[in-house]
Amino acid sequence: MNDLTGLQEVATFCGNCNCGCPQLFIDPQAPEERRIVITDDFGQRVQMSADQFSSLVEEAKEGKLDALITA
Repeated sequence: MNDLTGLQEVATFCGNCNCGCPQLFIDPQAPEERRIVITDDFGQRVQMSADQFSSLVEEAKEGKLDALITA
């Protein structure tokens, strides 16, 4: 993973292994449209705005992403 200096950790997804689980961060130094950072266990990252992340969370709460789990 690239440098995580300055990022504030919010959550780790999985956490049951030592394989580099996906994580959710806030980057307080980033522009608003890139403030939310999600990393994966392959060293990649996705950056988005709080509004975009809110939309993702809302769709998950509504069950719109449930089919991904059973695929």
